[in-house]
Amino acid sequence: MDFNKTLTIWYSEHKRDLPWRRTKNPYYIWLSEIILQQTQIAQGQPYYEAFVTKYPSVFDLANAQETEVLKLWQGLGYYSRARNLYTTAKYIATELNGVFPNTYKELLKLKGVGDYTASAIASICFGEPTAVVDGNVYRVLSRYFGIATPINSTVGIKEFKALATSLMDHDHPSDYNQAIMEFGAVQCKPKNPNCQTCPLNDSCVALQKNLIDQLPVKLKKTKVSTKYFNFLVLLSTDKKTLFQKRAKKGIWQNLYQFPLLETDQKLQIADFKTHPFIQTYLGDAPYEFSLYNNIDIVHKLSHQHLHTKFWIIEIDQLPQQGMPVAEIKHHPTPILISNFIDEFFGN
Repeated sequence: MDFNKTLTIWYSEHKRDLPWRRTKNPYYIWLSEIILQQTQIAQGQPYYEAFVTKYPSVFDLANAQETEVLKLWQGLGYYSRARNLYTTAKYIATELNGVFPNTYKELLKLKGVGDYTASAIASICFGEPTAVVDGNVYRVLSRYFGIATPINSTVGIKEFKALATSLMDHDHPSDYNQAIMEFGAVQCKPKNPNCQTCPLNDSCVALQKNLIDQLPVKLKKTKVSTKYFNFLVLLSTDKKTLFQKRAKKGIWQNLYQFPLLETDQKLQIADFKTHPFIQTYLGDAPYEFSLYNNIDIVHKLSHQHLHTKFWIIEIDQLPQQGMPVAEIKHHPTPILISNFIDEFFGN
């Protein structure tokens, strides 16, 4: 039995019942694919269901406020996905009259849609035989065919895309694409794959050559940097605080935060009290000072680790117009700050 036929049969018997598999509506498929980028299904599914419930059509999403979309996305990370989601929804609703492009090439023109997402939508919704290549597909193909080309290299990306395309089931592109992705997620897992029950174990090169743990190959990632984030939580006697919208660049664009002092080294209490950053907000005004967390809260991003402290300053009057403490939880924030708000101010 050939490779793609075996996978399609396996899929029909073992596929998980997931909400986006019950539809071919391109809006829902697009939503699911954007949400599941860099995200495990267990984490992404509740967000998918929340978005479908609150925004049942692309027009509903397009008519929302960006802050509402970011708030609903809160905790999922990679916030550029949410901003692209919102931008694309407005484009489809206003420029395309709510109709999604129905070809791979046209889908690629949408903001936030790359090769994988365009291939998934084109094949699942419109039956176009365009091969998907995600982490699961890389793993299955690398192991089964014994390919050691780094999957995150330019050569590897082209090689695996060409191989995936050559294996495509042109009669059932939707089922085949979903089958190979599901196979990688459930059967040919990164760790402890189920090789004994694998329907391809009699012809898998990695299994025969004992290379399962060595494939796929990835080039080493860029070194992760360490930054120190010091958030200044100013609290006035009339229960207001300073809560600011981040700039439209860098991490956490358009999300809200307390005034931030970012440093390359850890600050001690004495250093923080005398730092010019503090004087900018306090001047000579009397205040009560405390440190919320003596041990850094470490927030890990793909490219940097943020060692975070929250410095609590109680003051009679804020140096500038503030926001009522009761309102800050209604604004979209990074999960790091959201957790602090819940713990410090209560739900």
